[in-house]
Amino acid sequence: MKQKYLVTGGAGYVGSVVAAHLLEAGHEVTVLDDLSTGFREGVPDGAAFIEGRIQDAARWLDPSYDGVLHFAAFSQVGESVVDPEKYWTNNVGGTTALLAAMRGAGVRKLVFSSTAATYGEPVSTPVTEAAATAPTNPYGASKLAVDHMIGGECAAHGLAAVSLRYFNVAGAYGAYGERHEPESHLIPLVLQVAQGRREAISVYGDDYPTPDGTCVRDYIHVADLAEAHLLALGAAEPGSHLICNLGNGNGFSVREVVETVRKVTGHPVPEVMAPRRAGDPAVLVASAEAAREKLGWIPSRADLAGIVADAWAFARREEQDV
Repeated sequence: MKQKYLVTGGAGYVGSVVAAHLLEAGHEVTVLDDLSTGFREGVPDGAAFIEGRIQDAARWLDPSYDGVLHFAAFSQVGESVVDPEKYWTNNVGGTTALLAAMRGAGVRKLVFSSTAATYGEPVSTPVTEAAATAPTNPYGASKLAVDHMIGGECAAHGLAAVSLRYFNVAGAYGAYGERHEPESHLIPLVLQVAQGRREAISVYGDDYPTPDGTCVRDYIHVADLAEAHLLALGAAEPGSHLICNLGNGNGFSVREVVETVRKVTGHPVPEVMAPRRAGDPAVLVASAEAAREKLGWIPSRADLAGIVADAWAFARREEQDV
């Protein structure tokens, strides 16, 4: 059944891939993005586009919409530490305005792009939704605050909502991939070394209690992630706030990622050792059992080489377009 959705932040990495999946499923999509971190060319063909802020969502949201998928947030951990007010104002204040706009328009379904950063440094892995939430930076804290806000909205006003807590999103989906400025994610950073855009990749610590001494992280393909959002729309129930982790349930070390990039690209990737970074857990892997049980979500692109190959194809396409 064709439905109409507003995708906030739909010109960004994950938002654009989800918008593309919604269109492919036959839905009507409007992207709302202020382009402060997104890209106009990231808006999929076939989607209507509004250049604007989520704080002003009430100008465009009306009862014709069946739901909202909310990706409009600042997401740089380091920046959030030095400029926390930016994150409270946009991520929390902006969502407050969005929820009010939804309430006013009678739009009663929401899927929220949350994050594993809400857990901070978990004491054990795999991380379940029952793990303590103890964010270590304002970015994670702002996302957790929004999760609490959504829970209150569901209880008080009957909103049907799902928060999806991502672990490490990677890969690309056709013309849609990572374009962060500055880039902080490992796979695109290593690919920049393979492209010759960066001299070497910094490896922060090689003395962790892991098989090769480097940190282990759970990587999920962005297309698998997008499919979870469509399933979440179907699983959302009035008055209920469902929270699900999204990950593959296994991890890859920094050195495994670097070696996979070497194999996929055929290019050398020099490494430079650096001290550990404060707050980096040795292993961070998700339990996605709740997503499997409650959404019916089973990721099908868990192979690291495939994730890297898709990201590499996108990076080369971007390089040719410059």
